[in-house]
Amino acid sequence: MATANDQTRSGQYIKQVNGYRAFIPAPLPPDPPINLEGELQVLLSRADRALGRLDGSISTLPSPDLFVSMYVRKEAVLSSQIEGTQSSLQDVLAAEAKIFSPDQPNDVDEVVNYVSAMNHGLERLEKLPISIRLIREIHGKLLSGVRGQHLTPGELRTTQNWIGSGDCSLAEATFIPPPPHEMSDALGDLENFFHAKTSLPLLVKIGLAHAQFETIHPFLDGNGRVGRLLITFMLCEKEILLKPVLYLSHFFKRYRQEYYEHLQAVRDQGDWERWLVFFLQGVIEVSQGATDTVRQILALREEHGKIIDGQLNRVAGNGRRVLEFLYQRPIVSVTEVQKLINMTYPAANNLVTQLAKHHILHELTGQKRHRRFIYRDYVNLFYED
Repeated sequence: MATANDQTRSGQYIKQVNGYRAFIPAPLPPDPPINLEGELQVLLSRADRALGRLDGSISTLPSPDLFVSMYVRKEAVLSSQIEGTQSSLQDVLAAEAKIFSPDQPNDVDEVVNYVSAMNHGLERLEKLPISIRLIREIHGKLLSGVRGQHLTPGELRTTQNWIGSGDCSLAEATFIPPPPHEMSDALGDLENFFHAKTSLPLLVKIGLAHAQFETIHPFLDGNGRVGRLLITFMLCEKEILLKPVLYLSHFFKRYRQEYYEHLQAVRDQGDWERWLVFFLQGVIEVSQGATDTVRQILALREEHGKIIDGQLNRVAGNGRRVLEFLYQRPIVSVTEVQKLINMTYPAANNLVTQLAKHHILHELTGQKRHRRFIYRDYVNLFYED
């Protein structure tokens, strides 16, 4: 029989028949309720203002959806890197442009899958609320055909899993989520919390839900990535942002150890408040960074537009059309430019040569044939230190 011990306001560790202690989370919201006074109140106000500025700045972009598509790729790279992938943003863009290199990391498909899962979830939100069904769909997209594909993509686990360093055993685990027979009830409680009417501020509700999902750990693989995707989906479903442009993987990656420690402190000590402080600090930092990126994009667009107008003479109009296209597809070939402008190949080649001469485009392949060019200054705006 299982025995209970180490109970906190977030749940309790229960000893299982095999001797290990698994954590059974208490339903949300926490009891006693979250103390929203003091530092949390201040951070909530700052986070709301930062999100408002970000939302407003997106509307100043000529094509906000193009910015969103690059930001989704950036999130895919960073969230996947937390799980150990090596692919960079340029690797993903090259894969999308069908540029294959022997030096390309073999895990780039995992990042491309993340982009697909994100886009699938955003499209499905228009008809399907956040639910276990949607979460399973996203998980299926995430692990399809890549590392982890043998770990039942799209299916909730039916065996015990655990969290720990390297290939540690169950006995050496840092944390053991609820066993399958307890997990289903915990997921049902979480789904109810997603849609329950509550006086909790939405950002607090999202922070609680993310931590709870990571504690339940309902899949054999991909839990971290799905949990981070859920943050964005909840922000969009609740219309906190008109566009999905807040991605916390950058913050969680930079402060990875603190991220894990705060989640564990919730389980061990019921310390929801310190986790929420950390979460809201992430919202503020990432919102400010994204707002700054928008300003840099506008400045870059104006700078390169002036170069094209001043240097390309009678083909400046076509140069402008290529420039706008580059915000959608930062890697292009001469043939793609030819189709875009509807001109001869030599004319398109000359236009690309002019854009490269003025350092707007940079040749990427080092080849004489089948060359590809990258809008590097734009792509670099989405890189992190």
